Amino acid sequence: MWFNECVFYQIYPLGACGAERENDFKEVRHRLGAIEQEIPRLKQLGVGAVLFNPLFESERHGYDTVDFYKVDRRLGTNEDLKRLITIFHENDIKVVFDGVFHHAGRAFPPFSEVLAKREGTDYRFWFNIDFYGNSPYNDGLDYENWEGHAELVKLRLENADLQRYLLDAVRYWVNEWGIDGLRLDVCYSLPPWFMEMLRRTVNEIKSDFFIVGEVIHIGNFAQHVCPERLDSVTNYECYKGMISAFNSYNLFEIEHSLTRLFSAQPWALYTDKSLMNFVDNHDVERAATALKEKRNLLNLYTLLFTMPGIPCVYYGSEYGAEGDKSDNDYKLRPPFSAIDKNAHGDLYAHIAKLCSVRKNSRALAYGSYCKATLQNTNFSFVRETDGERIIVAVNIGEYDCTVRVEEAEGTDLLTGQVRNLNDIYLPPHSACIYRRN
Repeated sequence: MWFNECVFYQIYPLGACGAERENDFKEVRHRLGAIEQEIPRLKQLGVGAVLFNPLFESERHGYDTVDFYKVDRRLGTNEDLKRLITIFHENDIKVVFDGVFHHAGRAFPPFSEVLAKREGTDYRFWFNIDFYGNSPYNDGLDYENWEGHAELVKLRLENADLQRYLLDAVRYWVNEWGIDGLRLDVCYSLPPWFMEMLRRTVNEIKSDFFIVGEVIHIGNFAQHVCPERLDSVTNYECYKGMISAFNSYNLFEIEHSLTRLFSAQPWALYTDKSLMNFVDNHDVERAATALKEKRNLLNLYTLLFTMPGIPCVYYGSEYGAEGDKSDNDYKLRPPFSAIDKNAHGDLYAHIAKLCSVRKNSRALAYGSYCKATLQNTNFSFVRETDGERIIVAVNIGEYDCTVRVEEAEGTDLLTGQVRNLNDIYLPPHSACIYRRN
């Protein structure tokens, strides 16, 4: 499918477009043009799909939705979004929305009506309300929320009227804007039957519609990556493994996860399944900040693009943008205009090359995974399918090394160098991607 073969690019629209932190629900500001201006660059980079974080009317950060049918006025109008998506599609770039179905903001009109009318409205059945309790907002009632955040009101998905509202919204997104997929926020807390309802709904309109679930702990979630539910889930295990392994100079850590998840062993969890891989996103430190040895940043992306799964680049990180989780995560989502495009001069070109390499390799999109060699600071692995054999070798250490994989000749897809794969020389902080000749 298309999503297995392309590189994703994640954009946080409210941050990237420089929106105000609080929505005053007054003036409409047409800011989506800031994203439109990036489209030629993204096409040049080799991006095949954009993943948007929340776009809909909200109180603050987008995950506190108040209207599932209307673009946040700090970004523009529905017509502005339709134009933007049309231009993405004209440039052969797919568009995936963030589906926030677990909770809504307190200003969501059905919840506002519950606060005003209490037992006097049927909207009370859209939420899990305790009329004998009291919320941190002193509402005279209490309600379930997302993990202790009282500003995010949990939706009671069992309610048939709420189901119709949400699924009709999804139909609207697909029919009106032509979106190609959804990221399911807090998917680990969504019931399996809801995933199945959603899958049936979108498949009635688009048979190749992509659904990826946000999952923090992926060990017990493999059953949900199936035709009836999800195409993929977020690979937090390998994200954490990559950052930790690089920072501790212990590549055994990430290789253990790769074998546990993707190898041909009968106990591997995700053999022949594609997870969405990343080295940073809107919820975690930027890779350039988290990585102690900045010279290994290129190696980190080489691994991201060659390991099994779907690579996703967070906006600005292709330039080595930094950012930590202070200031309520706002440093993780700066405006495009504030990103220093010279922060790490060779990283952008390296990622562009990796996009090209992956686009032209079925083995990297669909191939099996098998460890070849492993030391603390260097390791190599093989990806193979349909007669194509790719050998990836990475050295994160301070010293050069030689990796011996097999007696055969190969061409490095990064440099064009041809050499024997039983004698792969790696300088410090370097990597190579050989295709066996």
